[in-house]
Amino acid sequence: MSLAQKLALGIVELGLELSPETQQKLLDYLALLQKWNKVYNLTSIRDAEQMISHHLLDSLAVLPHLWPGRWLDVGSGAGLPGLVLAIARPEWKFTLLDSNSKKTSFVQQAIIELGVQNVKVYCARVEEMPADEKFDGIISRAFAETADFVRLTQHLLADKGRWAAMKGTPEQELQRLPGDVVVERIIPLCVSGLDAARCLVLLKAK
Repeated sequence: MSLAQKLALGIVELGLELSPETQQKLLDYLALLQKWNKVYNLTSIRDAEQMISHHLLDSLAVLPHLWPGRWLDVGSGAGLPGLVLAIARPEWKFTLLDSNSKKTSFVQQAIIELGVQNVKVYCARVEEMPADEKFDGIISRAFAETADFVRLTQHLLADKGRWAAMKGTPEQELQRLPGDVVVERIIPLCVSGLDAARCLVLLKAK
């Protein structure tokens, strides 16, 4: 099975509809990630087929549970999930934040080469980010324990905004949440080719 077929099948299994152009752009992003990875070590996954399931489909799996608006991806790394989501939802706005300059340089270059118009990139620690702009959704995939994630980003959340934390098995972590944050839903995710448990935890301020 080709990479394009594997991606297309995985998208169908997630219940998503993405145009052939969008799917091609995701494959182009993957090709850039592979190319840069040889020099910059952006991800430990080297195999392109594994990248489809562990990076693209894992990022896309949360899409049915997210909402339109302004999004912040904290600890975005090589653009996961933020850049993948931005390609899939060009009408939403995304800000990608990471303190690793190699990774933000890659994301900046990928945005230029892919012609993605709805993304801004910041190289900084989240606690240093000014609250000039507030976000309707703040997402993280591999950033920190959930309690730290909400505590460090609370100043950036818009009124009625919510957090979306991509997790494996988060139950113990969630017991350590600050008292002014509640879990709205825990949504199990099923990603083709991914053996590990995955879920999306939606949280909001009381």
